[in-house]
Amino acid sequence: MQTITKYFPKLSSGQEQQFAALDALYRDWNAKINLISRKDIDNLYIHHILHSLAIAKLLTFRPSTTVMDVGTGGGFPGIPLAILFPQSNFLLVDSIAKKIKVCTQVSQALGLTNVTCVWSRVEEIKEKFDFVVSRAVMPLPNLIKIVRKNISTIQRNAMPNGLICLKGGEIESETTAYKQRTIVTEISDFFQEEYFKTKKVVYVTI
Repeated sequence: MQTITKYFPKLSSGQEQQFAALDALYRDWNAKINLISRKDIDNLYIHHILHSLAIAKLLTFRPSTTVMDVGTGGGFPGIPLAILFPQSNFLLVDSIAKKIKVCTQVSQALGLTNVTCVWSRVEEIKEKFDFVVSRAVMPLPNLIKIVRKNISTIQRNAMPNGLICLKGGEIESETTAYKQRTIVTEISDFFQEEYFKTKKVVYVTI
């Protein structure tokens, strides 16, 4: 938890309580449904929560921003971002029902009124959003193909609407086709933990 306040010192006491509550909530759910590997649950704050919040170092969502989290799994990056940006609205989508159940229960336990969780394939989602976020669900070109229809043409943020992905390792081949519209940022520029050495935030204007 200190890791979060170290990089985000301006959290309200309510936000601090919500971030602190994630540990027990995810441990409890992870015991029932294996969302995060047993070994990795001890690294929840760095590997999952802080990793999700790297997106917030790239862009501060303005109030009323709409965001869809594709392949959210247990709620990453959607839930940490929803805590950080209570005035933005998040749709968390996953094709696996039990994962959406966890997202729904965690959101409710935290009292997050800005989160909706939907069990669906993203291909079936018709609404428009300012941004689509995702944590390494599939190669970039495939993801862009699927979510292009969901990007709104109305701009309300400092950066144009588009896709923001958390990726690791070598991604040169994935970004080639979108070079002019892509910004790749090393997460180690924001966070000093060893885990982030090879991790990146990839932003594509759509």
